[in-house]
Amino acid sequence: MKELDKFFQKFDEPLLSCLIALKEIILKQDKNITSEWKYGMPFFYYKGKMFCYLWVHKKYKQPYIGMIEGKYFTQDFMLQEKRARIKIMLMDVNKDLPITRIKMILKQGIDLYKSVIEK
Repeated sequence: MKELDKFFQKFDEPLLSCLIALKEIILKQDKNITSEWKYGMPFFYYKGKMFCYLWVHKKYKQPYIGMIEGKYFTQDFMLQEKRARIKIMLMDVNKDLPITRIKMILKQGIDLYKSVIEK
């Protein structure tokens, strides 16, 4: 079993379903997004560049998507905390995932990478 698969199996419901759903949403956004095991967590790459990752916030016990180039995001719901570059989007496992908001952030990230990578 791959380390990536082991990561998901260590969580109970509803956290497990939330993380798996987030993984699927991320991978479905663009054919150039791939998943890898890096730094002990599920990382997603866009055309070979670190794009985002999944993790569970230690303080809030909520899963989140960490956007590597988060410093370019201005939405109020994106948290920077003590990070210089990355911003995170927390998910509440007791509510439906904000699919539209998630897709918007991922699209904004993809557009950012396209503007940098493809120049």
